[in-house]
Amino acid sequence: MINELHLSNFKAWKKLDIKLGRVTGLFGTNSSGKSSILQFLLMLKQTKNATDRGLVLDLGGPGPDQLVNLGTFKDMVHKHQESSPLKWTIEWNLNKTLKITNPSGKRSEVLFEGNILETEVEVSFKNQEMKSQFLAYRFADHSFEMKPKNEAAKEYVIQVNSKKGEDFQFVRQKGRVWTMPSPIKTHLFPDQAKTYHQNADFLSFFEFEYESMIDRIYYLGPLREYPKREYQWSGASPFDVGSRGERTVDAILSATIRGEKRNLGYRKPFKTFQEIIAHWLKELGLIQSFSIKEIAVGSNLYQAIVKRDKESPEAFLTDVGFGVSQVLPALVLLYYVPEGSTVLMEQPEIHLHPSVQSGLADVILNVAKHRNLQVIVESHSEHLLRRFQRRIAEEVYPANELKLYFCDSIQGESKLSDLDVDLFGDIRNWPENFFGDEMAEIVATRSAVLKRKMQEAKKNGG
Repeated sequence: MINELHLSNFKAWKKLDIKLGRVTGLFGTNSSGKSSILQFLLMLKQTKNATDRGLVLDLGGPGPDQLVNLGTFKDMVHKHQESSPLKWTIEWNLNKTLKITNPSGKRSEVLFEGNILETEVEVSFKNQEMKSQFLAYRFADHSFEMKPKNEAAKEYVIQVNSKKGEDFQFVRQKGRVWTMPSPIKTHLFPDQAKTYHQNADFLSFFEFEYESMIDRIYYLGPLREYPKREYQWSGASPFDVGSRGERTVDAILSATIRGEKRNLGYRKPFKTFQEIIAHWLKELGLIQSFSIKEIAVGSNLYQAIVKRDKESPEAFLTDVGFGVSQVLPALVLLYYVPEGSTVLMEQPEIHLHPSVQSGLADVILNVAKHRNLQVIVESHSEHLLRRFQRRIAEEVYPANELKLYFCDSIQGESKLSDLDVDLFGDIRNWPENFFGDEMAEIVATRSAVLKRKMQEAKKNGG
């Protein structure tokens, strides 16, 4: 799970410091920087996946497979100031305790041990190109850093800083002291960092853990594909449902063929993948039943069949309310990704009735708890937020695992407010005009009603 993100000079964020929970809700006005937080994480994933190791950051392009398209460094950096470096720090929990032993061969001697890892990066833009200026991994009270030897030099050095004093240092191989190049992308030490030193091979563990953390990030965007009358499936198992939900049916069929089962929590019976999705669609009050059937054996063509209620005839997904097809990718993604994943969702409530939006909050909380997922939701839904509050008050979900934030834009800069939720689900620092000025709407409506009544009374001679 990602614990903390500290970010400087990214889009509207001059400075962002955010602690993430098992479930994190990002609320706020339009163009307040909510989506930018998700875009930053997606940029890191896109960069990690890029086949070109010469790219410092993969900002994306117009292709359909791009997670983000951020334009140029100037477009991305805060207030388009190319002289401002982009900086970030990410801290996350490891899946299991990492032990690094003495490379000299004494296997029993553990040099470093822990289950929390942090990386710090700085990227600058000089001479019309991006450059990784600084890369550090912090682990077990040690910081393993790579930075330029001096401001003018192209040569880099690798060093260790420790809170425990000079207990470990890198040892150079004997022979000629070759020049050390810059970091690769924003998370890899160059091969020379390991080959030039006798005791630096363990740096690969940090790189591996970073890539594993990035690989566990999955994303569903706010715009989803329209439902189809039939779906062709080649038998492939997709990585996810796609940023627009375009691989949702593929994912369902893949999980079904593999015989995957899910349950709703501890000591709850296991259901097939289609049954668990059908359960939530029914629980949300959208439909009575749901299934995907092959049109003819061996055709590889499938149809999504639903029933609105017990008395209704079966119908295609295209012939029922639009909300069903829009929430389906969200449900499938939450149950399809491996346990321990981080799921990013933008406006999952789109096209949903308020009561369904509230129910979706329950799905998110249930899945996060019982499938060990981290879910980061960007939303405008008051109903989603109110349900989160209610479940805390009912002690269904612990307040310390749910982080809620309000984003606002002040003079062109995004600002983050940590919503202080107490044990009873109350927000102690409710921002002004959080979901609009509700009281002003009530007063304006009552005033208009009174004015109309007075006008009608005059017409009738009252």
